[in-house]
Amino acid sequence: MAEIIWRRFRFHSDNWKFRIQNRKWVGLSVISFALVAAGAVARAQQTAKVARIGYVTETGDFSSQSPNLEAFRQGLRDLGYVEGKNTVIEFRSAEGKPDRVPSLVAELVQLKVDVLVSQATGRIIAAKQATKTIPIVMVTVQDPIARGLIDSLEHPGGNITGLIRLTVELSGKRLELLKELLPGISRVGMLWDADGPSIGVKGYEAQAPALNIQLQSLEVRGPNPDFESVYQAAAKGGASAVITVTGGLLNRYPKAIADLAIKNRMPSMYERSPYVEAGGLVSYAPNDADSYRRAAVYVDKILKGAKPADLPVEQPTKFELVINLKTANQIGVTTPPNVLARADRVIK
Repeated sequence: MAEIIWRRFRFHSDNWKFRIQNRKWVGLSVISFALVAAGAVARAQQTAKVARIGYVTETGDFSSQSPNLEAFRQGLRDLGYVEGKNTVIEFRSAEGKPDRVPSLVAELVQLKVDVLVSQATGRIIAAKQATKTIPIVMVTVQDPIARGLIDSLEHPGGNITGLIRLTVELSGKRLELLKELLPGISRVGMLWDADGPSIGVKGYEAQAPALNIQLQSLEVRGPNPDFESVYQAAAKGGASAVITVTGGLLNRYPKAIADLAIKNRMPSMYERSPYVEAGGLVSYAPNDADSYRRAAVYVDKILKGAKPADLPVEQPTKFELVINLKTANQIGVTTPPNVLARADRVIK
């Protein structure tokens, strides 16, 4: 009997030791797993990649938050990119000196940014010459195929993709709108940068004859364009209105150009809405903010592994007619109701 009791005691004792040892093993396993997992998380946090985006412009500074830049930044925020946490924007401005652009682009290439964002053909060409590997997202008003930037809209090839704004393609529409605003108009001045590309001028020259409009060339040159003389020449030449052809030089002076148009009581058509916001009469163009928000989508796709060569170049789908009624009243222009009804924005 005593032997039976002793055997049972030894069995329960050994079983209890096994349970204790088993529990110790399980506990150690849990602790080891937790330590491994914590180490993995720590390593992931340490190696988490911060998106580095290069952004080049000819004018302005990062703190000014120009509408286009702010639209781009908002597009990034909408996609989960937070500046200072998982994103850094390396902003570079040529401060009105186009010859500085190549060196600024080269600086960003040396920093090994993940993607370059650039507007205007000159800056895009500088970026293409600086790198064949860093992806480039463009927002351009010129034909990128004709300028040799991409192979085609569907299959860009190389390291460039993005958006085109169809500014030249809207030349005829702008002339039509001027004729609606000013019935009987026959002569229109073209304000343009003679040192820049002439493709915009050619767009108007191709469309004007069909609308029985004569064009008067109003050329300016940098670095200190004489806008006063240009508007005097327009009035002397019998122009009933002036169209400002978008260009790097002219984009630096929207307020000065708008003020002189008002001073000379000259109705003015623009290729970008900031001129109208500065006091110009009317603009018809793709929606700038939408284009730059879409540029952020391209950046997102590239950062997630897409190749620029495989991302089709987009054309705008949103166009905006902006009218400044305050300016219309100042220069004595009565806006026809049918034109006013089509306006996307009216500044009063």
